[in-house]
Amino acid sequence: MDRLLVVGAGPKAMAVAAKAHVLRELGLPAPQVTVVEPHAVGGNWLPSGGWTDGRHRLGTSPEKDVGFPYHSTWSRGNSHAIDRAMMAFSWTSFQVERGTYAEWVDRGRPHPQHHVWAKYLQWVAKKSGVELVRGSVRTISGAADGWLVSVVDGDGSATEIATDRLMITGPGQSGRALADHPKVLSIAKFWDLVARRRLPVSSRAAVIGGGETAGSAMDELVRHDVLTVSVISPGATIYTRGESYFENAMYSDPAKWRALSLQERRDVVRRTDRGVFSVRVQESLLGDSRVHHLQGRVVRVAGQGEGVALTLRNEQRSDRVHAFDLVVDATGGEPLWFLEMFDADAADRVELALGGPITMDRLEASIGHDLAVSGLDAKLYLPNLAGLAQGPGFPNLSCLGELSDRVLASGPSSARAAMRSTTTAAAS
Repeated sequence: MDRLLVVGAGPKAMAVAAKAHVLRELGLPAPQVTVVEPHAVGGNWLPSGGWTDGRHRLGTSPEKDVGFPYHSTWSRGNSHAIDRAMMAFSWTSFQVERGTYAEWVDRGRPHPQHHVWAKYLQWVAKKSGVELVRGSVRTISGAADGWLVSVVDGDGSATEIATDRLMITGPGQSGRALADHPKVLSIAKFWDLVARRRLPVSSRAAVIGGGETAGSAMDELVRHDVLTVSVISPGATIYTRGESYFENAMYSDPAKWRALSLQERRDVVRRTDRGVFSVRVQESLLGDSRVHHLQGRVVRVAGQGEGVALTLRNEQRSDRVHAFDLVVDATGGEPLWFLEMFDADAADRVELALGGPITMDRLEASIGHDLAVSGLDAKLYLPNLAGLAQGPGFPNLSCLGELSDRVLASGPSSARAAMRSTTTAAAS
């Protein structure tokens, strides 16, 4: 049976699991979906995942759920049936089942807190019956007919899982900090201290980063007794995420994306997704006179008394040093974090497909319509890197239904499928 292994039990994994369940219920071909997750389903939306305290609100409307935009292209003759069946996994169905739908509507359809979004994803996992393997991926190796993934559980026991196809999701670890200094916190350490109500008292705090991770940290810091809070980013200012129909439609339906030039695509992503705060967070910070923006890239971190000094660099301007007594590194995940799991042979396979050393630019350019790296015999889906080539909604929560369509419609590589057909015919 065709098997798809997903690393990370987040929204993308649950979208694929739900769609595969629906396809099987309708008598259509679908792979067995197995998800590997060290924490819990929706773990990155819970305090244990290290990216949030679970109390901050989702930046995207929850109605952009695992089936959105409910315009299936998987099978032309069955698209409406697939869309109807996926409604059973919708955010609305989740609210109805919990008995909270009317209250949610009457309150103005608010964006849920992160921990509630995690509960929704856990509900999808249970309803879809997806196979969940608790553990962390140690190594990914190439195999004759796919991939071999070594998973280590909480007790240190290792298990090897053979899979035809592999999809990697998530931002990686949240425990990395810009420097090893007691006053420089990783985003995981920051949220841990917040949850335990042990965040150090500070007069001058700084958050490094201009995206939603930094926005949530800023939103939390202004709730504490600090004199000033500075957000540090390379941009000239902190931009608000574009939320008009025109921006949102491009995220929901990537059909027109391929017609844009590379520069136009970069402009859209930069304006609407990377290095921007959500409208809600921006509005919260605007009225607080303690909040400031410092432009530049941090090139040096040094201790200064009981605090820390950051050297900021800007083009055509001399370096400037600013002192703080608390710094939060909220620059977000490392896009290529998963490469450390690939053994030498697996990395060689990817390099061969890319035609050179593995770089961010090469990987982004290689992502095909199915959200997999082009040129690999065994499918390797990297939706988090698909934004530039296939559409800005794939790396986030904007078109999970379209994402699952593309992944599940692709199937195993044609070369291996042909090989299996030949083997089956010879055996008969």
